[in-house]
Amino acid sequence: MTTDPERDEREIRRVVEQWALYRDAADWERFAEVWAEDGFMTATWFQGSATDFIGISRTGFENGVRILHFLGGSAVDVAGDRAVAQTKMTISQRALVHDVEVDVVCTGRFYDFFRRDAGGWKVVRRQPIYEKDRMDPVAPDATLSLDRTVLESFPEGYRHLAYLQSQIGYTIHPALPGLVGPEVELLYREGREWLAGSAEPGRALAL
Repeated sequence: MTTDPERDEREIRRVVEQWALYRDAADWERFAEVWAEDGFMTATWFQGSATDFIGISRTGFENGVRILHFLGGSAVDVAGDRAVAQTKMTISQRALVHDVEVDVVCTGRFYDFFRRDAGGWKVVRRQPIYEKDRMDPVAPDATLSLDRTVLESFPEGYRHLAYLQSQIGYTIHPALPGLVGPEVELLYREGREWLAGSAEPGRALAL
């Protein structure tokens, strides 16, 4: 297949944008089309196949869970029919924490493993990198008190997001990649190995 690096980067960026738009808009049919058949997803609250992620995301949306995404710039490395894309992002979620309505905003990057097949570029693995987050009451006059022991039990990059999600019943992965540390160094190595032809795009981060 003839390659055009600039076109490949544009098409990969388009898929990254479609992922966020289709998921947040609950367009589940088109959301499924951005994934490879063997795609898998890791998040604070989920680790598993893309198929299961779509189903659980749909159920959550129908039950009122609102996890939204906003994208920044991307950097894409292409090697033949494989690629790795990093995209600046924010994840935001609104929910009740201790009977106070709050917004949590988490800043980081999506680190995506891509493969090109007959249908174009598809996401094989998505691994967020969680850099920092914060929690704010929606009402400016609200008072919120968090359990510091619980809060500090979660990794620094996503501890407020994890606190909120644990309060509404999710089980949180305790060791996802942050700005620095062995988890993100492993992810970078897996990305390099994927571009060099490794059989798998790293490993699923199961609990």
